[in-house]
Amino acid sequence: MKPSIGKAILGGFIGTVLLTLMMYYVAPMMLGHPMDIAGMLGSKMAGSWMMGMLMHFVDGTIVFALIYVYLLYKILPGAPWLKGLGWGVILWLILELVMMPMMGSGVFSSNAGGMKAVMVALIGHLVYGVTLGGIAGAPAQR
Repeated sequence: MKPSIGKAILGGFIGTVLLTLMMYYVAPMMLGHPMDIAGMLGSKMAGSWMMGMLMHFVDGTIVFALIYVYLLYKILPGAPWLKGLGWGVILWLILELVMMPMMGSGVFSSNAGGMKAVMVALIGHLVYGVTLGGIAGAPAQR
């Protein structure tokens, strides 16, 4: 059994909103500047900030939520919020080991703020995962 797809998409959307707010409003307190997710993604999409933000929200709301429901929910251990937390860690590792180097920021953001940037990204992805898992919840009992 898997959790409700509708709840997972809602959890993914709310988690993406929280992650985005953290990158633009909490990150400056730690780094001295926002982590411009849309700008980084948009730079790979003809320089459009709006396309970058759209891609960020589609990924967080739909793509990552559906991967969680269909592929990971059954194999990740623990309560739904803990499963979501695990998914957040997996997403963070993919970000730091694959996406950041592809965008020129280096492995573990070595060229984009180093350990502080890594920690901000980790906290943001943990918040995303807990929110997704907590809202998606457990499968409905029959």
